[in-house]
Amino acid sequence: MINVTFAKDFLLHRFKSKNRHGLHSPFIYRLVDEVIYDNKHKEVYDIVEEQRDHLLIDDRMITVADLGAGSHVNNNKQKKISDITINALKPPKLAKLLYRLAAFTQPTNIIELGTCLGITTIYLQQAAPNAKVYTLEGCPQTAGVAKEVFERAGLNDINIITGNFDDTLGGVLDSQEKLDFVYIDGNHQRDATLRYFEWCLPKVHEDTMLIFDDIYWSDGMKQAWEQIKTHPQVSATVDLFWIGLVFFKTGQAKEDFKIRF
Repeated sequence: MINVTFAKDFLLHRFKSKNRHGLHSPFIYRLVDEVIYDNKHKEVYDIVEEQRDHLLIDDRMITVADLGAGSHVNNNKQKKISDITINALKPPKLAKLLYRLAAFTQPTNIIELGTCLGITTIYLQQAAPNAKVYTLEGCPQTAGVAKEVFERAGLNDINIITGNFDDTLGGVLDSQEKLDFVYIDGNHQRDATLRYFEWCLPKVHEDTMLIFDDIYWSDGMKQAWEQIKTHPQVSATVDLFWIGLVFFKTGQAKEDFKIRF
């Protein structure tokens, strides 16, 4: 069933959003022109998408613990790995964009909330091979499949941490002197999203990029996004509908951009 509100939000975004033309911020123009609208094929895409292809034919059943319904609510369901791959993984277009965003910033550390089956994690790791990568997943069996994917790809230096984000994120943040690249794709609730945002703020810096997934997922997520945009530490945001980018650059005129993607 089509979510009518979501469809309306999408159409309104298409109507109000811009492309690279008419952007007066040099930084945002470069980001849009060189990263968001970079449609050139890259060899790494084939390498990572091969791992997705493996998952698409994996008919094993796993128990998925969905913590997104609440901070400590478990909704356990039996699902096929192939079905999770189709319904829960980021589509290639968006996953490849995440790769380009990480390659653009060249972070020394990457934190991902919401490993799922690990495809976006691999994209992020491949974009910045020298970065320390921490990926957090609430569901133990989903995390187990992601570990298999990392091993099959020959990636043994990804730190996968299993447990409720409320219990695990703080320790990861405490272990970092600063935050370079944080991708928040889990627990799609207003209060949790704002809580994780607030936890990150003490360690953001001039070149930090925070990415929030599914910013139009629900009224709560839309409220969280609006509150994030108005925070005094935030210098610029880019609303791509599917994800929102947050920057903290000093000297950047406070502005919120809606970009067609």
